[in-house]
Amino acid sequence: MRRVFLIVLDSFGIGGAPDATLFADQGSNTLGTIASLCAEKHTPLTIPNMMALGLAQAAQLACGSFPAGQDETRPIKGLWGAACEISKGKDTPSGHWEIAGLPVPFDWGYFPKTIPTFPDDLIETIINQGKLSGILGNCHASGTEIIAQFGEEHIRTGKPIFYTSSDSVLQVAAHEEHFGLQRLYDLCAALRVLIDPLNIGRVIARPFIGEARASFERTGNRRDFAVPPPQPTLLNVVQSSGRDVYAVGKISDIFAGSGVTHLRKAHGNEALVDATLDVMDEAGDGDLIFTNLVDFDMLYGHRRDIAGYAAALEAFDKRLPELLAKMREGDLLILTADHGCDPGWPGSDHTRECVPVLIAGAGSGSIGLRNSFADIGQSVATYLGLENALAGENFLTAPINPAQSANAGGADA
Repeated sequence: MRRVFLIVLDSFGIGGAPDATLFADQGSNTLGTIASLCAEKHTPLTIPNMMALGLAQAAQLACGSFPAGQDETRPIKGLWGAACEISKGKDTPSGHWEIAGLPVPFDWGYFPKTIPTFPDDLIETIINQGKLSGILGNCHASGTEIIAQFGEEHIRTGKPIFYTSSDSVLQVAAHEEHFGLQRLYDLCAALRVLIDPLNIGRVIARPFIGEARASFERTGNRRDFAVPPPQPTLLNVVQSSGRDVYAVGKISDIFAGSGVTHLRKAHGNEALVDATLDVMDEAGDGDLIFTNLVDFDMLYGHRRDIAGYAAALEAFDKRLPELLAKMREGDLLILTADHGCDPGWPGSDHTRECVPVLIAGAGSGSIGLRNSFADIGQSVATYLGLENALAGENFLTAPINPAQSANAGGADA
């Protein structure tokens, strides 16, 4: 039996992207920042299971330095490496599509950092279509901060909160009860159509609850309305072979449902790991389980919460043995990320970084520094025996000697 479990630790970059200067991100390193702060506080980052799969070696390969406080003599029992992104963005769809064998060579549309941010004709049209009395926000903002700022006015006036970020995205926050969850979804679906000519990657519905600033809380009913991939991805390749693709978390939204045969939603990393474990009992020969663990990015990276990010990594690492124990002969477990979000970096946006590629079930050794995230999708498809036209190169045939790959891409060395 051959099954693949592909888990994206959303935003868990390891530094060293060779083109980081183009994004003003030179020196950003999500893992490095977290490990350094933990070491400075004399409470080293404790993630022994990921380290045993070669995480520290992958980080050293990417950025030229070993994570602070980690044991350089720890024996490694998995395949490990790092991957660079070739897509033009450092956003969620670009990272995930490239992981699935489809790099994004075009430029997404973005909204300017002016106030107001959104085009007047777009806002006028959606106000008329949605029968709104107006909108709030209309700027670049952190999601939690803008809800705190405008949430009470939103409840009082019924005006939804519109905002964006450095990603190709338009986000709409609204109260689940006072505004209505389905009404929010309908509004975002209408926006999706309206902004297609602008080449905006996603419209995101951001529902929240609470009656006052101090009690506002975003819920797990987020929904992404994404542009569908323009060409087949790994998900389509698996599906077209008659096998199943289990999308856990926001994976289905990221791919606009394309190639997904089973959807599992859950709120929070713990529940997402639980859902993945449940699906591992269901999946059959040749199936793909594709999971996104969003908390790393949403709760800790964007909020620049280094201690919270560290605690979330340690919590996931404690669950990793459960995932490994569910594996059967022939199964592969791959841990990776879609971009960085260095919690010590200025601002609240993603950071351009290399990502780890850690593999259990295929022996041990280095797969080196990969030129594209797409090598992951190509390797998965090849491992499952599927003919495909995906980008990337298969790295599962012959792991290379770690000594030959050390510091191969150390842009930050």
